[in-house]
Amino acid sequence: MYEAIDQMRELSRQRIPFSFSFMSYSIARRKSEGVVTVHRARLNKQSRKERNQYTDYMLNYTDLSTGETASCWQPLLLTFNDNELELK
Repeated sequence: MYEAIDQMRELSRQRIPFSFSFMSYSIARRKSEGVVTVHRARLNKQSRKERNQYTDYMLNYTDLSTGETASCWQPLLLTFNDNELELK
């Protein structure tokens, strides 16, 4: 999984879109909306203003198909460019 995150960062640096999926989870609502698939994404840098106790476990991204920005939990990543991931 961490190798995939490094590849996502490198592709984002080169402005090359990638796809990924993850299991959603909201701490505030204590709820998941299920699997989220993003077909064209690019990672965003973490804003200094948005830093909190969970920052190191999150990925910020832009969905290039919708223009929306969002975040996901790194340990809940499921796929990267259609390849299944495992936490090692």
